[in-house]
Amino acid sequence: MLWNNFIYFAIVAVVMWAGGAYMAWRDKRNSAFTATAIGLAVFFAYICFMWGALERPPLRTMGETRLWYSLFLPMAGLAVYARWKYKWILTFTTIMATVFVCVNIFKPEIHSKALMPALQSPWFAPHVIVYMMAYAILGAATLVAIYQLLRKTTVGDGEATLVRTGWAFMTFGMLFGALWAKEAWGHYWSWDPKETWAAITWLAYLAYMHYTHMPRHNRTLAQWMLIAAFCLLQMCWWGINYLPAAKGISVHSYGS
Repeated sequence: MLWNNFIYFAIVAVVMWAGGAYMAWRDKRNSAFTATAIGLAVFFAYICFMWGALERPPLRTMGETRLWYSLFLPMAGLAVYARWKYKWILTFTTIMATVFVCVNIFKPEIHSKALMPALQSPWFAPHVIVYMMAYAILGAATLVAIYQLLRKTTVGDGEATLVRTGWAFMTFGMLFGALWAKEAWGHYWSWDPKETWAAITWLAYLAYMHYTHMPRHNRTLAQWMLIAAFCLLQMCWWGINYLPAAKGISVHSYGS
């Protein structure tokens, strides 16, 4: 499956996600679920076809990880919609996923079959996929926090539940990454720039969870903590590629 076929799958998926978001606003829950699920199936089909064409997991470049994030965002939105019935969540996750889709369309990257030996570990794919799921869930949690701040409401605990779930995925991702590092480089942890920012992000969300478990915590402060943690997450995901300390040194820097 060639990269230039991506646009056709992407258009169908985005249209279905947008249709699901529209149905959510119309209180047509079954139609919202169906349309969003069809979009997810179409997008995942492309990832599977690409996986087969490349003869490796499409997880090596930043563009390839954006594919997974674009997939998991509507999935996380659908989970939030199913649990808390927020009509707006599918609209925002669709917009965010569309942004990442458009970046991949207008800034395509070279997707070759070549895979460096360190990335041929069986731990590589689960490490990245689990992390992308964590990022999507935590992105949805941040959207809920921003919504609560804008509405000046403290009703519900949707973002806290999502953070616990996202943090669990992040923890598993770090464990898989440690096992991968041990196999590829001989040690579980090396304080590489990527690993350092991963630890900072993990601790930021842990601090948020501990704070929200305090009996008389300030809900507004907690929401701002969550937004700050998501900014750290962005630094961990792609921001480190622009750090002088990571250039030519970090084994986690995404190449094209």
